[in-house]
Amino acid sequence: MTQKTVFPASEATVQEFDWGELVWYANGQIGNSATMTFGRAVLKVGHENFRHSHPNCEEVLHVLSGRIIHSLGDDHFPMGPGDTIAIPPNVVHNARNDGDEVAIMTIMFSTPDRKTDVVDE
Repeated sequence: MTQKTVFPASEATVQEFDWGELVWYANGQIGNSATMTFGRAVLKVGHENFRHSHPNCEEVLHVLSGRIIHSLGDDHFPMGPGDTIAIPPNVVHNARNDGDEVAIMTIMFSTPDRKTDVVDE
């Protein structure tokens, strides 16, 4: 892998969903990290992403703006700006925007090739 030292925001990979978007700035596919994945999640007001888990990595989510309820297994945690949650591998989780503005979070994973298993409920 050729390591990219500086990665321009204009080259980020964007995944759009009905609930918001994921923007990727560093990972193995981009070629600028051999050990982790880093990105931004944007969650629309009144929406939630699908319940899922990551079998091959830990996730750390940090709220930059907005308010969410984050599920972790059967527990639910209200979170706002400055709050951080660490999610172990294989633990089902998701975020729901219960505020009145778009929620923006940074997301980090302990692998350059994050896997996601969606939970059918």
